[in-house]
Amino acid sequence: MARGAEPAGERRRCGSVVAYFTSAKFLLYLGHALSTWVGTASVTSELSVWIGLFKTFWGDRMWHFAVSVFLVELYGNSLLLTAVYGLVVAGSVLLLGAIIGDWVDKNSRLKVAQTSLVVQNASVILCGIILMVIFLFKMQLLTLYHGWLLTMCYILVITIANIANLASTATAITIQRDWIVVIAGEDRSKLADMNATIRRIDQLTNILAPVAVGQIMTFGSPMIGCGFISGWNLMSMCVEYLLLWKVYQKTPTLALKSAKVEESELKQLNVKTESDVKPAEGVQLIVEKDVTGFEPQQEKEMSCGARIAEPFITFRDGWVAYYNQPVFLAGMGLAFLYMTVLGFDCITTGYAYTQGLSGSVLSLLMGASAVTGIMGTVAFTWLRRKCGLVRTGLISGVAQFACLVLCAVSVFMPGSPMDLTVSPFADISARLFESEPLPAIASPEDKPEVFFATGMPNLLNGSTTPANSDPEMSPEPVPLLSVSLLFAGVIAARVGLWSFDLTVTQLLQENVVESERGIINGVQNSMNYLLDLLHFIMVILAPNPEAFGLLVLISVSFVAMGHIMYFRFAQKTLGKQLFSCRTPDPKVSDSSPTGNTSTV
Repeated sequence: MARGAEPAGERRRCGSVVAYFTSAKFLLYLGHALSTWVGTASVTSELSVWIGLFKTFWGDRMWHFAVSVFLVELYGNSLLLTAVYGLVVAGSVLLLGAIIGDWVDKNSRLKVAQTSLVVQNASVILCGIILMVIFLFKMQLLTLYHGWLLTMCYILVITIANIANLASTATAITIQRDWIVVIAGEDRSKLADMNATIRRIDQLTNILAPVAVGQIMTFGSPMIGCGFISGWNLMSMCVEYLLLWKVYQKTPTLALKSAKVEESELKQLNVKTESDVKPAEGVQLIVEKDVTGFEPQQEKEMSCGARIAEPFITFRDGWVAYYNQPVFLAGMGLAFLYMTVLGFDCITTGYAYTQGLSGSVLSLLMGASAVTGIMGTVAFTWLRRKCGLVRTGLISGVAQFACLVLCAVSVFMPGSPMDLTVSPFADISARLFESEPLPAIASPEDKPEVFFATGMPNLLNGSTTPANSDPEMSPEPVPLLSVSLLFAGVIAARVGLWSFDLTVTQLLQENVVESERGIINGVQNSMNYLLDLLHFIMVILAPNPEAFGLLVLISVSFVAMGHIMYFRFAQKTLGKQLFSCRTPDPKVSDSSPTGNTSTV
């Protein structure tokens, strides 16, 4: 009996393993990894299996990193093209986010996913080919038509890269905001786990992908990097296309997509009872879909003026619908977190570089931020089980703000270049109106002595002073206390940040009606980009190091305002039960139904 039971147990275990690796959830992870790996570094065949799990986020991270480097390389080590590209991307998503989301809502899930996938990868492939041509024939293009042909190539590259980003936005909306909800079904815990898993993949690829593509460009050339990215996207597009089709086939509910419904319709995952899922429900959805699908064909053809006005009406209706959502304050709270310089973007890392931190130290700090980000995803799943989804966002917000207090304190610590006597706009006025040179960084004289400074090896941006050098000619070491507190706060705050991000993401998934998921999440992306754009404008207006401390204080203030908005949302949702750590969360809407027995 024992011998007979062992093979049976092994078969059951093997069967469960096979079932997981052929499940829709695993295939979605694999497809998501494929999309991110698009455009990465060289890999060996032995690592192909591991890389497949990360390809989705890997591709996006690699392309975003590579295209910025390519643009800098093309324009003579200037940031002009990169800045223009960032402005175009932010402006496009801001203006077209609602329209993209509406297109996601009005078309079948498979069509949206496959179309956005093909457009994204085809745009990256075409952009890579154009960049290769520019790198090969840059001198010839520079002489043709007084350089206008080369300028047109720059415009073409930025335009196509922007199209790729818009397609990537559509892919993210349909896969991360819609497909996952359908695959999770009525299981909110499964939805939370899937969201956390995808975010962990994102954090890992955010560090590994730039390292990989950087090696190709370092030991090869930018042209080789372009060719590799184009070839990889071509191969990856085919695999991702098949994976999406497989997930679609293994999840029949993805084929059922309800049309526009009334406000009183029950929202998926908010009301979960034993009698909700009936065999006839799918049939009813199909009937409703067929009826509404043929209605537009019976209507009279739209006039030319109506067609022109339709995108503007969609834009207006999307923002109005977003404002009327019960989770509006939660979404606004998340958007306000984008108005900050307290992240590992080019601004904060550039400031750290001016304060004496070397590139190797910055890379280690970015790695530490990825680790704390993954810890945030773990904290999210644990807190959601213990305290409920809404309270998880509140706890995460308090944790993030508490860590960012260190950043505010760092502004007043020794080593901080903040000088309120220097106008934040001195740089702009001097360059535009007085034609004076840039103001010099404050001299190290009169700085108090500190015990922690960049005189140690490998931390100073350059070599340390030799022992036999003239002490009068050697530079003063830059104190590290201020910048250390700054990055300690930024890194520690990632735990609360990503836990809060996952909370708002799941609130949007659970409380936005299915027929509006695309347009609402499109507007949410637009709001995020709007605040992100404002933070870049803020830096442009006050770029000097003496003003960075002021930018830090403004950033902490915006984070505080975002969490105050979320607190108001949580207070309206939970009322007096806000501070009682109970697992069930009520329905987030104006009128709560009585049949909600789900747990968070």
